[in-house]
Amino acid sequence: MARSRKREKIMADKKLVEAITSMDVDFAQWYTDVVKKAELMDYTSVKGCMVFKPAGYAIWELIQSQMDARFKETGVQNVYLPMFIPESLLNKEKDHVEGFAPEVAWVTHGGLNPLQERMCVRPTSETLFCDFYKNDIQSYRDLPKVYNQWCSVVRWEKETRPFLRSREFLWQEGHTAHATAEEAEERTIQMLNLYADFCEEVLAIPVIKGRKTDKEKFAGAEATYTIEALMHDGKALQSGTSHNFGDGFAKAFGIQFTDKDNTLKYVHQTSWGTTTRLIGAMIMVHGDNSGLVLPPKVAPVQVMIIPIQQKKEGVLDKAYELRDRLAKAGCRVKVDDSDKTPGWKFSEQEMRGIPVRIEIGPKDIEAGKCVFGRRDNGEKIDCSLDAVETEIPKLLDTIQKDMLEKAREHRDAHTYVAKNLDEMQKILDTTPGFVKAMWCGDQACEDAIKEKMSATSRCMPFEQEQISDTCVCCGKPAKKMVYWGRAY
Repeated sequence: MARSRKREKIMADKKLVEAITSMDVDFAQWYTDVVKKAELMDYTSVKGCMVFKPAGYAIWELIQSQMDARFKETGVQNVYLPMFIPESLLNKEKDHVEGFAPEVAWVTHGGLNPLQERMCVRPTSETLFCDFYKNDIQSYRDLPKVYNQWCSVVRWEKETRPFLRSREFLWQEGHTAHATAEEAEERTIQMLNLYADFCEEVLAIPVIKGRKTDKEKFAGAEATYTIEALMHDGKALQSGTSHNFGDGFAKAFGIQFTDKDNTLKYVHQTSWGTTTRLIGAMIMVHGDNSGLVLPPKVAPVQVMIIPIQQKKEGVLDKAYELRDRLAKAGCRVKVDDSDKTPGWKFSEQEMRGIPVRIEIGPKDIEAGKCVFGRRDNGEKIDCSLDAVETEIPKLLDTIQKDMLEKAREHRDAHTYVAKNLDEMQKILDTTPGFVKAMWCGDQACEDAIKEKMSATSRCMPFEQEQISDTCVCCGKPAKKMVYWGRAY
């Protein structure tokens, strides 16, 4: 019977795994295969937009709820503003509108009637928040305003990819107003650190924290800070940004307040955001050739119980009993009581990235035990039936930590140092990853690297290193160490 069960599993594995392109053969196709086969999303008749299927949206709900709780711990309040922005409002901040103009979707008619002024579907909400704040803020007593909204935005992207880049996507955007430049900078860094901690503690994705160059910063910002993650294929992914706007938007929109000394002053603002591309990052950091590998904290189903020979008396009853005990212990757990073969169920559980599988059959019940199967490393563990609800939470914690450590080891093993352009070119072409190199601060060098190597500056990390004294591009005295890379 054991040999027959093993043969069933191998055949089922083969059928499912054949449907996924190997990541070493074509990483982009592997990614598409995984999101489709794991039923996270589907394409639509609206070009460049996608359907979040239940499995995909459930991951976003878990990200949203846990991130929102962290926001609220820092004093953030949620609001919601309109999705339409009048053209005259968008045009009030010159740099901002120029940065978004190529991606804006315009509404020109209301029903059958032309609008007196066309409106854009929000690509981001700085202008709306500014218009709101100029009336809502009058005195220093009204500050700070620490608001966030969960919504969708539209950017008319030319090339799209599920979760990573679509014409409409889900995100959160925080918009704050402060009395002083120091308070604004403190909030900007606070939210960046929150994002970094969230990625590492919840998504098991290690990140590099740093500041964007002026070329790469957000349109209209004084400074943009970022967290950068490295995907399995060696490409970088910007995973969250936090912007200090200074008082530039406030001056453009007339957002003033009466300070304690009875003088009028402009507020200082920040903005910060993350999107559903975090789901894409999680897939590309942790996935393998069998499909998804989900960190337990964002797995919609953390434990799948698979009954073996489920038609035999007592097997399903025991499976349901284990489910109820685990649910009471706070686990997200299901029983696969479908009529599929155990081998097929194992492969499906692997495809969907469920962190732990519990196998329970007649012989296991007789022996008073069950078998845990870890999705992240394939390890099998025997466990007493009496200890399941105490051992599973501990195992989920272990998996969460091990996944972060594995991702960190991969990132560090694919982070290189270059002292000249030849070294940088060779690294990017043969062993893709992050490249640490010195920079003189001149945009001409940044542009040259992008043109020659299709690599961009990812960030100037907070933790600086002195790799050499000269710029990797021009040989002039270096000012900053920069992480460079090819990116999504």
